[in-house]
Amino acid sequence: MTDAAPTRIRPRTARSRSIPRALTYAGAIIAFLIGSGFATGQEILQYFTSYGYAGLFGTGLLVLVLMTYVCVEFLTAGQSEKFDRPSRIFHYYCGRHLGAFFDYFSILFVFLSFTVMVAGAGAVFQEHYGLSKYLGGIGLAVAVGLTVWFGLRGLVDVIGKIGPLIVVIAVALGILGLIRGADGVAGGNALLPALELTQASSNWYLSGLSYVGFCMLWLAAFLTALGTTARSRREASTGGLVGGIAFSLACIVVGLGLLASISRVNGTEIPMLVLASDFSPLLASGFSVIILAGIYTTAVPLLWTVSSRFLTEKTRAYKAATLGLAAAGTLIGLVLPFSQMVNIVYVVNGYVGILLLALMLVKTAARLIRHQPA
Repeated sequence: MTDAAPTRIRPRTARSRSIPRALTYAGAIIAFLIGSGFATGQEILQYFTSYGYAGLFGTGLLVLVLMTYVCVEFLTAGQSEKFDRPSRIFHYYCGRHLGAFFDYFSILFVFLSFTVMVAGAGAVFQEHYGLSKYLGGIGLAVAVGLTVWFGLRGLVDVIGKIGPLIVVIAVALGILGLIRGADGVAGGNALLPALELTQASSNWYLSGLSYVGFCMLWLAAFLTALGTTARSRREASTGGLVGGIAFSLACIVVGLGLLASISRVNGTEIPMLVLASDFSPLLASGFSVIILAGIYTTAVPLLWTVSSRFLTEKTRAYKAATLGLAAAGTLIGLVLPFSQMVNIVYVVNGYVGILLLALMLVKTAARLIRHQPA
């Protein structure tokens, strides 16, 4: 009996240690996905709210299931396969030739996503502060370019912890919008046919697939690399499960809040700041700073991913490429309004991501069938 005691204690201790690590993985997923689209409310408006009840509950449920699957799959694949390069995840699911296509396509998409971050920063400066969008966009590009140049990862790690805070505040604003929205959820849903809202797709289910598709192209290499640090499959899968569910539920709650104030947020570049302003101008000012911090912490790994994909970090060529990419991203990001950038970059790349999702599902199904008992 005394010999058996240690064997009962060890598993519980290991599990208790893995819980904080799993929550860290969940927080990393949330922090990476908030970017300029979620934090500003623009992508929630286009992908969820604009379809009314069908979008919020149909798209929301579809995103919850598929996003959770994707997060768990990438983390556990990284944990079990220990790829020499995170981009090998594409070859793992798609084979040699399609894998190479997704590898290079994802790099292009990551760069274009950086241009969306620039546009988002410009929109915050223009719509909330009444300043030139060029000031916000160029300021972000300079800050991100210098961070990637000097490799100030510690600073990014510290500010990156603001990711879950943004989600908490955004969900709180969504709840306030539900309670205090001028239109109400039912009224907002009734108003939708008369409004000219920008939508991500022609219907809610394609919108949901596209949303998961573009998020996947962001998450693939990032979560694969993160998964290699997990000490067990359970730890990796728990982190993916919690992160995917929490982010998806946050999208639904924020979407409901926007629907309840649809007449106020329609046509705006930063819908979340409208909700914050309706509650308190001081809250709106504080949230605008948090949005900019969230954009920054997403933009840094995006630019770093492109620069480090082909060049060795901190070399002259790497530094030159970083500045060149930051400048090019600024020029592209400030050409179109932020809402159009989200609609073009995210939606087009989302459809490509749907193909990756289909190949992943086939691979998972084949693995499950292979492990079925005879």
